[in-house]
Amino acid sequence: MSKQGSLLAMNAVTIKDVASAAGVSVATASRVLSGHPATSPSSRSKVEAAASDLGFMPNAQARSLRSTKTDSIALLISDVRNPYFSDLAHSVEQHARAAGLMTFMGNANEDSTQQDDFLATMLSRRVDGLIIVPQGLDEEADTPSQMMQRVLSSGIPTVFVDRALRGSNVPAITTDSTNAVNEAVATLKELGHSTIAFIGGPKHASTALERYSSFKSALAANGLDHDQSLHFVGDFKPASGAEAARWLLSRSDKPSAVIIADAPMAIGALTVWREAGIRVGTDLSVITFDEVDAMLMHDPPIATISHDLGLMGRLAVSSLTAVMQGQDPAPQELQSKFTSRASVAAQATPVMEGKARP
Repeated sequence: MSKQGSLLAMNAVTIKDVASAAGVSVATASRVLSGHPATSPSSRSKVEAAASDLGFMPNAQARSLRSTKTDSIALLISDVRNPYFSDLAHSVEQHARAAGLMTFMGNANEDSTQQDDFLATMLSRRVDGLIIVPQGLDEEADTPSQMMQRVLSSGIPTVFVDRALRGSNVPAITTDSTNAVNEAVATLKELGHSTIAFIGGPKHASTALERYSSFKSALAANGLDHDQSLHFVGDFKPASGAEAARWLLSRSDKPSAVIIADAPMAIGALTVWREAGIRVGTDLSVITFDEVDAMLMHDPPIATISHDLGLMGRLAVSSLTAVMQGQDPAPQELQSKFTSRASVAAQATPVMEGKARP
C-alpha cells in the first residue's frame, strides 16, 4: 500500500477517494466497482488499481439498499454453551459459506425475550434469510411471541431447525426419535430394567415434547408401565439435570435406569451421581440424548440417542436457499440413532442405592 493509501486507511476510504486517486469521476468509479459493463478497460484498470492501493472496502449496507441483497443470513440457536447447538451452528455456518453467504449468529439462551431481541436486530440489518431454533410459545396465549409473528408475516425467508412451532407453515428440519428411543427402552428391558425414569426438557420446546412422547410410546411397545411420577421436567440446562439427579436419589422407589433428554442436563446429573457414589453402569443405567464429546469421555462412556447434526445443518441451509429462490421446500424429519455403551448394563440387585448430598 502506498503512503497515500496508508494515510487514508486510518479513516474510512470512500468511493470519492478512489475516484480522485484514479483520476475519474465518482460515477465512473461507482460503475467499475459495482461491475457495470458500461466502463472502458482503461477506466476499469485505473479504478481497480486505486481501490486496491487504498484498501477500499465496498459498503455492504449501501450496496444492499440498491440490490435488496446482503449475501448474509442469520442463525439463532438455543444455547451457545450447549455443545449440541455449537456443532449444529458450525454445520450451518460452513454450508452457508459454501453457498456464498455469511452468517450472523445469535444465542437465545433458551429465552424467548433474548430470541426476540436478536430477531428484531436481524430484521433491521436486512439479512436475506433466517434459520431459527424457535424458543417456543407464549405460555399464556399459546401463540408465538409478537416478534416471532412479525418475522413470520414479514415475508423474509425463514427455516426452523431442530425445533418447530405448532401451526406454522415454515419449513422445518427436525428429528424423529421414535425408533431410537424404542431401541433404547427395548435394550433396557432385555437387561432386566422395568422401572425407567425420564429427565425431560421444558414443555414449550417441541423437541422436549417429541422425546417424551417417544419415550411413552416405547414403554407401551415394550409392555412396560408408564409412571408419570418418574418424569422430571427440566429446562435443558445443567442445573436442572443436577436437580433431577437429586430428585431421583431421594425417591424411595429408585428406578434402575434413566433416559435424559439432552447433554447439558446429563452433565449436571452425572456430576451429582458421581459425588453421591453412584456407579453409572452398575448401580444405575444411563442413556442420554445428544452424542457430544463429554458423553464419550465419561467413565464409563454414556449410551446416546444422537442426531446427524452435519446433515441437519446442510439441509437447513439448502432449504433456506430454496425459500430465498421462491421455492416451497417440504419439511424434513431425520431419524435418530441409538448407540449402546458401558453406561447400560443388567439391573443391579438390589436396585440402586445412594442419597443426594444436601
